[in-house]
Amino acid sequence: MFIRNFMVSYAMIVRNLTTDQPALLAFKHQIIDPQNILANSWTTNNSVCNWVGVSCAAKHPRVGVLDLFNMGLTGTIPPQLGNLSFLVSRNLSHNNFHDHFPRELGRLSRLKLIDLSFNFLNGEIPSWFGRLDKVLHLNLRNNNLTGVIPPSIANLSNLENLDLNHNLIHGNIPHEISKFLNLKILRLASNQLSGSIPAVIYNISSLRMISVASNNLFGSLPKHICRHLPNLEALYLDGNEFSGQIPSIGECKNLQGLQLSTNRFNGSIPRNIGSLTKLRTLFLYDINLEGEIPQDIRNLQKLEIFDVGRNNLSGQIPLRIDECMNLQKLYLDDNRLNGSIPKSIGNLTRLTYLYLGENNLKGEIPWEIGNLQRLEYLSTRHMRLVGSIPASIFNISSLKDIQLQDNSLSGNLEKIISLFLCLKFFFFSLN
Repeated sequence: MFIRNFMVSYAMIVRNLTTDQPALLAFKHQIIDPQNILANSWTTNNSVCNWVGVSCAAKHPRVGVLDLFNMGLTGTIPPQLGNLSFLVSRNLSHNNFHDHFPRELGRLSRLKLIDLSFNFLNGEIPSWFGRLDKVLHLNLRNNNLTGVIPPSIANLSNLENLDLNHNLIHGNIPHEISKFLNLKILRLASNQLSGSIPAVIYNISSLRMISVASNNLFGSLPKHICRHLPNLEALYLDGNEFSGQIPSIGECKNLQGLQLSTNRFNGSIPRNIGSLTKLRTLFLYDINLEGEIPQDIRNLQKLEIFDVGRNNLSGQIPLRIDECMNLQKLYLDDNRLNGSIPKSIGNLTRLTYLYLGENNLKGEIPWEIGNLQRLEYLSTRHMRLVGSIPASIFNISSLKDIQLQDNSLSGNLEKIISLFLCLKFFFFSLN
């Protein structure tokens, strides 16, 4: 009896794997494999479960995982892949696949992960994606997809990660996305989307990232945008047409990245910005900001990049900005800041970029700037600075670009040039 049962089980395994083998061989014969990875491994002499990039499920003797990441493969995705009915994970990313999605892929009802990113796929996102209701991760970024986001995609009720970045998708963001009650990552950046962000999206409390940068979106942001987003870690809205005031965001306690640059906002930097103590990147470039830089900016001790360039900010540079001890890039240029350059900036020893130019700053360049031994780019151009260029700056061997022009600075130009021979760019005119 044991032998009989074993023979029956073995026959089922062979038959089931034989069902998957023709689908994979059809895939192999339809693509160009420049490194012969599949040519050498995908042969009938080996079990399908031992082929490169193929894994079989332990419970069912069928192909469960197809992972061909970054193998240089070129061609179209054959419809026969739709016969891999036990497939749970399909990763064909970072290859050269092109053309449309074959509709037969809509039969892969067990799929949980689909990653076709960084290819050359074109055409519209098919409505049959809505049948794949077990999918948790859908990544189609960096292709040439067109059309709109189909409302049927909302049937992926278990979806946690939706990434459509860097395509040619147009139209509105569908309201149906609000049905993604488990959604953590929403990436729709660098497309041609228009309209406003549906307000219901701000009620998806599981969201950790909203990235819709570089589209044609407009409208204002909800006054209490963070009220229902307790887990939000990244909000990337830059490069759109959003308007109105930046809402109070102090309730987004987990926020690490905030990018609102190049929009049509107005008003001032939110006063409670200092509550975002986990913030690492803050981009508020070119959004018509007025008022002063809040003194509470000093609380952002994890901040690495602070960019408020090209606004209408006034007042002085916060004296205790050096308490942002992890700052690597500081852009305050092209505003109406006044007063002097605080000596405390010399304590920001991680700085590689320091852009202060095109303000109303006056006085001398503080000697303490010479403490910034990692500094690569320094701009204090087009201001009212006086005095000698501090000799301490000459000891910053990492400097590549220094812009001091259009001030009233003095110094031995011959000596300055000899000490800055390693510079790629040095601007000292009109001094």
